[in-house]
Amino acid sequence: MAAESDGWAGMGWDWTDAEDIRRRLDEGADPERWSGGRPLHRAAVFGSPEAVAELARRVADVDALENGVTALWEAVMCRKPENARALSAAGADPWRLSLGGWSPGRLSLAGPTSELFPVPEGVSLTDTERAAAQEAHRLTTALGEFYYDGTGLACVAGIDAAEAVRRLKATPVDGELIDELLEDPYAYDMDESLQIIGVTSVPGGCVVTQPWAYAPQMPGVLARLSDGTLCYGLYANPKSGHQGSIARHGTIEGSDLHPGGGPDEDDTSAEVLASYLYQHNAVAYACAFAGLRPTDRRAVAGPPDVWVELPRRDYWSH
Repeated sequence: MAAESDGWAGMGWDWTDAEDIRRRLDEGADPERWSGGRPLHRAAVFGSPEAVAELARRVADVDALENGVTALWEAVMCRKPENARALSAAGADPWRLSLGGWSPGRLSLAGPTSELFPVPEGVSLTDTERAAAQEAHRLTTALGEFYYDGTGLACVAGIDAAEAVRRLKATPVDGELIDELLEDPYAYDMDESLQIIGVTSVPGGCVVTQPWAYAPQMPGVLARLSDGTLCYGLYANPKSGHQGSIARHGTIEGSDLHPGGGPDEDDTSAEVLASYLYQHNAVAYACAFAGLRPTDRRAVAGPPDVWVELPRRDYWSH
């Protein structure tokens, strides 16, 4: 909640009521400050075009920064085209450079509203960026929307399911045991169920999955799978959000990552583009990072090519 002194007391995530926002502003609400942030940035993501326009005409600088980005950047990144148009109409600059050397306008060329702003001569996507945008559309469409909270994944480049099973020294699991486990995995003994994973070949590599826990993302699993290649691990933690890891050539290069989230200030151009293309789609992000090209969601949602059991060992210190 905002402090009473800034005029925004009681405001949460809903900034769609333009009349309420206008009333607050008329009564002295600060157009530049809300709970440590900027009201215009909140409205750009959580508001209506009318609310955005009202705030935009009250601020001193419509391109003021919060966490290194403008309100227009936020509107484009969060796929709020009408809010972006309202900001542009109020004087926001679509071509101002921001994270990773991208401007909001050029970033929009990679999304579903490429006609959002008039494009200056000479501004376009590179062939590589255009191909990445096309693959993102194909991949997110192929996967579709499905519930995957609680799922653990490892997306492995360049090896098939059989090679993944060999590297993990895993053994096949009896079908009756799997049927019993799938009926209610959370009623099963965790020490037993954590050892069981599914493995599926897909174009570009394979996917190791566990719909009920995090085993595919354990460091010892990722290290073995990534020998001579790379993989991206994901645990869709239902309590704390998506957790990502990167393993390359048997070494964990990154952990506690946030696939499907927004970009960071120090991200590269390619990382910013990936954050935009796969926002709120952690599974697609993980597949794309490893260069996997599944044609449907079976490798994640099941049934996998094979269910196997991991050998008992310490997978945390690997």
